[in-house]
Parts: sequence; C-alpha cells; structure tokens
Amino acid sequence: MDKSLIEIWVYLATQPLLWLCITLLAYLCGHWAFRRSGQHPLCNPVLIAIALIGGLLGLTATPYARYFAGAQFVHFLLGPATVALAIPLFRHWAEVRRLWLPLLAGLLAGSSTAALSAMGIAMLAGASRSTVLSLAPKSVTTPVAMGIAEKIGGLPSLTAVLVILTGIVGAVAGPTLLRWMRIDEQEVQGFAIGVAAHGIGTARAFQIGGLCGAFAGLAIGLNALLTAVLVPLLVRLAGI
Repeated sequence: MDKSLIEIWVYLATQPLLWLCITLLAYLCGHWAFRRSGQHPLCNPVLIAIALIGGLLGLTATPYARYFAGAQFVHFLLGPATVALAIPLFRHWAEVRRLWLPLLAGLLAGSSTAALSAMGIAMLAGASRSTVLSLAPKSVTTPVAMGIAEKIGGLPSLTAVLVILTGIVGAVAGPTLLRWMRIDEQEVQGFAIGVAAHGIGTARAFQIGGLCGAFAGLAIGLNALLTAVLVPLLVRLAGI
C-alpha cells in the first residue's frame, strides 16, 4: 500500500467520527443484502455488520477500545431505543391485557428453560464453573446479562459474546421455526422471539409486523426482570 495512504488511514483511524460512520455504513450494507436476498434469515443485517466491522478491525490491527471510543454513541442510543419500545406496546395495550395469563406462563417457561438448558448442556460438556454461570443469562439483554453474570460468579465479557450470539441465532432461526410449527399469531411470535433473543430478535420481530415487535419489546423487559431473580435462585439451589 502506498505510504501516503497508510498515513491517511492512521490519521483517520484516530478520529471518533470515522468509526461511527463505518458502523452505520456496515449496517446499511447488511440491510441492503437482507433486502436483496428477499429477507432471507441468514442475511441478518446485524450479523453482516458484525462480520464487516470485525474483518476491518482485524485487517487494520485496530484495537477494539479505539473502535468503541468512536462508535460509543450507538451504544448510548441503546437506552433511548429500549425506552422507545414502550410506544408500540402502548398502542397494543388491549391485546396485552387480554393475553396476560398466557404471557405470564410463556415467560416463566421460556426464562427458566433458557437458563436451565444452557447450564445443563454446559455441565454435561464438562465446561468450567465460570463458563456455566456465564451461560445462564444468555437470553437477556446485554447490560442486564453482564450484571447477572458478575453477581453469580460468571465472566461478564464471555456473557456479552454469548448474548450477541444468542440474539443472532434467535433472529435468524426463530421466525422460521415458528412458521414450521404453524404459529401464525404475531403476539405469540413476538413474545417468543423477545424472550429467547432479546434486542436483536426484537429488531427482527418488528420486520414481521408492529404487533409482533410490540410483544417482543414487552418480553425483553419482563424476561430481564424475571431472570435477574430466577438465575441466582437456580444457581443457589443447584449448588453450582
């Protein structure tokens, strides 16, 4: 590569605005590929954006800390975006009130199954205690999951990776599995995806429909609250 181009890149790489623009551009590329593929589940925009940004960081030997310093504004917007989920939920409040009992049963089943299955499989595979505990809150949104993992003795950094992987897998496979099971109600689809795949799954749910996204948003908050209480209890009862 020409020396002048290397110097330009070194200069630009230190500018926070560069990484913010690259993050947005990577997601736009992922969204373009998603639409061109006919919204194929494997062309998940988040997955494509992560691959593009990760590849660029690897090729340019850019530390993640430098990237995050520039792209942290996107991270900051996670809070307002989560609060904004209350708007579609308010619009569909009548459906929520009508289905509160099935939603409660689904929440209890989904939250407990997500934690117990992950911990059980990890223990059978011979994983270390810290790995098992890091897996327990994998279906909860990242900030809450990292806090739970820290409190019970897991590794918050490992939990963050597992949460992102869970969200991507849930967003990719969830809608297809629900169709195979002939579950067509958007309320059920959204709540199931939200419980299993948190924010990334909720973004996919909104692509299905506003009602689906509203129930996925509801599931994120309720699952975070329940998991924060349930997982420490399960760990204590299991004696892990």
